[in-house]
Amino acid sequence: MLVYSYTARDPKTGKKINAEVQADSEKAAAKLLTAQGLSPLEISLKGSGSSNFLSKYMHRVKAKDKILFSRQLSTLINAGLPLVQSLRSVSRQTQNKSLQVIVGQIISDVEGGSAFSVALGRHPDVFNRIYLSLIAAGETSGTLDAALDRIALQQEKDAEILSKVRGALVYPAIVMAVMFMVVGFMIVKVLPQVEVIYNGLPDAKLPILTVVLLAISHFIIDRWWVVLIMLGFLVFFGSKWARTVGGKRYIDKFKMTAWPIGPLFMKLYMARFARTATTLVASGVPLLKVLEITGNAIDNFHIEASLSKAAEKVKGGKALSETLRGDPNFLELVPDMLSIGEQSGSMEAMLAKTADYYEKEVDNQIKTVSTIIEPVLMVVMGVFAFIIVAAVLLPIYSLAGQSGFGG
Repeated sequence: MLVYSYTARDPKTGKKINAEVQADSEKAAAKLLTAQGLSPLEISLKGSGSSNFLSKYMHRVKAKDKILFSRQLSTLINAGLPLVQSLRSVSRQTQNKSLQVIVGQIISDVEGGSAFSVALGRHPDVFNRIYLSLIAAGETSGTLDAALDRIALQQEKDAEILSKVRGALVYPAIVMAVMFMVVGFMIVKVLPQVEVIYNGLPDAKLPILTVVLLAISHFIIDRWWVVLIMLGFLVFFGSKWARTVGGKRYIDKFKMTAWPIGPLFMKLYMARFARTATTLVASGVPLLKVLEITGNAIDNFHIEASLSKAAEKVKGGKALSETLRGDPNFLELVPDMLSIGEQSGSMEAMLAKTADYYEKEVDNQIKTVSTIIEPVLMVVMGVFAFIIVAAVLLPIYSLAGQSGFGG
């Protein structure tokens, strides 16, 4: 049960009443107040005011919350509990306030006659198209508990593989950030000290490397606000561009082809395609809809376009393996395994094996990328360090040479 704060009017006395009530949802709270003879004017979840933005952010529905929700609901339904009773039990057990509110609204919708998949569909930010399609298929076939179990497995696999990829990319990001901070400190703080020494020597000439870096140093120190504005514009317009069709097309292609992360992302996309398709096929979702949903789930412009073209050819009577064979956006093993599945009538099993294979390959590729990135970063850091050290030491050696020559 959730706690709602409400303002209601008592028709008998005309007075306003401010109090709290426990209910599954806002609609249920309104019904309770009406049953008590009150006219509700305003109802809101306790602690969910507009000023409590941070609390809302902290209680957003995360992947692990959805996995636990699906697992618990599957277990309760499999044990024979009715859907609404199962939802109430899950709502009481969840620690996420936002999910509690959403489940309460789902309960109200289901009690009002809506299908479970329709009630979930009113919360697209939490339940995506894969989730809704699997639930709808489970409702139709009477295997809702199995559908929820497949969803939980799908979410666990997806979360696990994404966590590994992010972990592999965190280290180089941290190293690059530290490197830029050190370089910035050297340019802004150390190099100007070299210039101070030379200012007392009218005949001394700075090496070109030091002159260039000092010009950059002066610009940053004297016009730091320009640098901040430029960085702000870069971040703002860069994020805007990344959300355009052209920007997404370029970024997605870069992720698929750039060395050394290209092979990693390709195997990640293949694993996600095979795992998502396995879950959908196992639930009885039609092939054309599988291709449409999977294309959206992979979140890559080029692979989604390939699957859209493949769907059109499948409509025309071609086998899926034929439509994907030779496509540069798919690795060769995928159409080969699909072909075996089509010929043997075991599409689900072949897709599952493909998913398992590429998930292991992602693990191996992460190790490979980590092994490659570390020495590359060391070389890059060494080059930057050499440039900075050279800019600092060359003038000092030059002064020493002049002094020795003069002596």
